[in-house]
Amino acid sequence: MTSRATVVVLNGPNLNLLGERQPEIYGQETLADVEALCRSRTDELGMGLDFRQTNHEGVFIDAIHEVRHSAAGIVVNAGGWTHTSVAIRDALAAVAAPVVEVHISDVHAREEFRRFSYITDVAQTVVVGRGVRGYVEAIDTLVR
Repeated sequence: MTSRATVVVLNGPNLNLLGERQPEIYGQETLADVEALCRSRTDELGMGLDFRQTNHEGVFIDAIHEVRHSAAGIVVNAGGWTHTSVAIRDALAAVAAPVVEVHISDVHAREEFRRFSYITDVAQTVVVGRGVRGYVEAIDTLVR
């Protein structure tokens, strides 16, 4: 039996509150909706999906370590850790596969502190402000 290439989607703090928290910024879709979108796309591509969310930075880093050699690519929405965590940046720098950074909102049009990302320099590309469809765009970028 051949194992399918797997895209890993990692979501950071507060993304479990999608659809509830600031829907005027993040939209009405829930994290379950995001997972369904990602699963639909990876199924179309004949790929596997490993979709995770945590509010605990160490768990997030452990997940990166766990998949750093096995993932076909990683889509990462680190939430607030994007702007604060050198440790997550360093973990992503050790990933063998491409990394795509995703932000549902346009972080460059928001508060000043959101405009800086520790992740951008280790990502293949960044998808910003495309809503939850940005995750699908990120998966497509990984496949290209």
